[in-house]
Amino acid sequence: MKNFDWKKYLLTFLITLMVFATAIILSNYLGSKKINDLKEIEDNISIDIMSSETQYNLLAESSCRDLTGDVLSQELNTLAQKLTYTETTFGKNSPDLLRLKTYYTLLQIKDYLLMKKISVKCNTKPVFILYFYSNDCSKCEQQGYVLTYLREQYPNLRIYSFDYNLDNPALRTLISLYKVSEVTPALVINDKVYNGFIDKDELVKTLPAWMTATSTSTTTKNK
Repeated sequence: MKNFDWKKYLLTFLITLMVFATAIILSNYLGSKKINDLKEIEDNISIDIMSSETQYNLLAESSCRDLTGDVLSQELNTLAQKLTYTETTFGKNSPDLLRLKTYYTLLQIKDYLLMKKISVKCNTKPVFILYFYSNDCSKCEQQGYVLTYLREQYPNLRIYSFDYNLDNPALRTLISLYKVSEVTPALVINDKVYNGFIDKDELVKTLPAWMTATSTSTTTKNK
């Protein structure tokens, strides 16, 4: 009887040990996979940034007839999608996400400065919106949807989004230059600061008449 009990206990111990061992192996595998996924994203973003910086230098030297913002917008959109994936996988407070977000922020600022230089060089009048948000902002997600809608309606509109609380010298300088307060969402539209949520209709009123007229004309033709 005793021998039978020892076998039962031994079998239970071995099964428990196998379960724990399997859980540890699976946990290590998933952890390694996340690390590998993150490293791949970091490598791809580093390459994208180097590629974009080269594009900026080439565009700065190009003639006005060769300049277009489409390529740059595509680069920024690609990076934004990678950041969204990283945030979903690792969480909003992940140190790795914050590092990648810093790369993206610098790239946006670089794009913004280049587009301003190009507008002077080529005598164009682009409309810029700098959008500042924070993770604890109740209206920021809604403001983001409104801006996404406007971007789709007005292709000439250039929108840049920044995490207000990101600890980055270049971003802090940008915030200081435009005197953006901590109240988010905050928008800088052609150098004028707007604090708090702004709905679609009110935002459209801040855009120049030629832009809204062009969009209305295009919509009428499509109908």
